[in-house]
Amino acid sequence: MRRPPALILTAGLGTRLRPLTYVRAKAAVPVNGEPLARRVARWLGSRGFRDQIFNLHHHPASVAACLGDGSELGVRIRYSWEQPVLGSAGGPRHALPLLTDSGSERFLIVNGDTLTNVDLDALFDRHASAGALVTMALIPNPAPDKYGGVLVSSDGYVTGFTRPGEASESFHFIGVQAAEAKAFEGLPDGVPHETVKALYPELLRRDPRAVAAFVSDAEFRDIGTPADLLAASLTLAESEGHHMVSRTAEIAPEAVLERTAVWDDVTIERGARLTECLVADGVRIPRGAVFERCAIVPADARQPAADERIEDGLLIRPF
Repeated sequence: MRRPPALILTAGLGTRLRPLTYVRAKAAVPVNGEPLARRVARWLGSRGFRDQIFNLHHHPASVAACLGDGSELGVRIRYSWEQPVLGSAGGPRHALPLLTDSGSERFLIVNGDTLTNVDLDALFDRHASAGALVTMALIPNPAPDKYGGVLVSSDGYVTGFTRPGEASESFHFIGVQAAEAKAFEGLPDGVPHETVKALYPELLRRDPRAVAAFVSDAEFRDIGTPADLLAASLTLAESEGHHMVSRTAEIAPEAVLERTAVWDDVTIERGARLTECLVADGVRIPRGAVFERCAIVPADARQPAADERIEDGLLIRPF
């Protein structure tokens, strides 16, 4: 069976993941050594989705560098460029020419900052049987206080959305959805627009069955914050082997790293001790420095935010 194209949303600013996203796009950050976007592309390719479009805005070169044209992964990768960033609905609208140029009016949308093993065949089966414009992959909400919820009717259609803490009985959107082109084609191209906050409620006002639910017990890893990124990396290291330290890093024999991720071109001098840290590209950790549960990037000319500090040419955010 021919698979429809897939759009992977990787244009966002990644504000919750700062300061790491000062250096790379969120989709390019390594999770146990492999960039998020590459993990998503590889997963989709293994499920037969070989026509993939990634949208780009923030640090676009960092995403393109880890994906290229997709040939190394056995897929075809193209890019949809956004200026300004167009949001969760404006992005698909802008990418429609690429998504439909093969004649398909149906496609997959995947958030580029989540990892899941949701059954994509079952998702599309549900989408086809529901007759909906969009079908959202959902799991029971694991943390209603942390995540906004999706409300679902007894016959499996989305009825609305809640903010974190508003409803104890809701479902959680895991960043994967099947969609029809006509769900987005009414939007003006090049204008920022959101799905859950604007487009989908409007679709539901027109037709209560416009958005269907596909509920499963799929795994879901959120890579929203530095703490989330570290936790996901450590969990995956247990099953994949430890790949959290880049081969381009120079680490003195006397330095001590504990449950720490080190990106490219990092130097860690002797006597330094890092515990549960995330060390971004180009950082030099000075001799004898001690850090615990910090995200660290080069300071360059950046001004630190309220929860950040600058020390020895490094911008540091505890988490």
